[in-house]
Amino acid sequence: MKLILGSDHNGYALKEQIRTYLQQQSVSVCDLGPHSHEPVDYPDIALEAAMRIAKGESVRAILVCGTGNGMAISANKVPGVRAALCHDPLSAERARKSNDAQILTMGAWLIGWEQAKGVIDIWLASEFAGGESARKVSKIIEWETRLSHFQ
Repeated sequence: MKLILGSDHNGYALKEQIRTYLQQQSVSVCDLGPHSHEPVDYPDIALEAAMRIAKGESVRAILVCGTGNGMAISANKVPGVRAALCHDPLSAERARKSNDAQILTMGAWLIGWEQAKGVIDIWLASEFAGGESARKVSKIIEWETRLSHFQ
């Protein structure tokens, strides 16, 4: 699996920990940056990651900013992409199993490394369960298509 990874400057330190951890797990990582603590706007990173997911260049991404909200809101603007903000193992598991979320977002100000590692492990190990959830995800996709006509 090739995983996309990105952050803003507020999430830089956690992103670096995640990158090192994933590489130790033999996960191929495409790091969109930043590559220093220099300020960067989270929408730029989130939209680049989401576009790559939408194009099929990767199937999953992890994005980090201060709270995780900005990354999730930005990534969810790209049709076909479902980003979920998760700070605990249950929300991470359900984001994959129930919502088929391709992007995990986290807030560096809100989660410590050990908790983040647990969230990542569960999110990566979980797969979409289908069943009743498939109907709901299909509705999200359907409404996304309908709403695109308003733009």
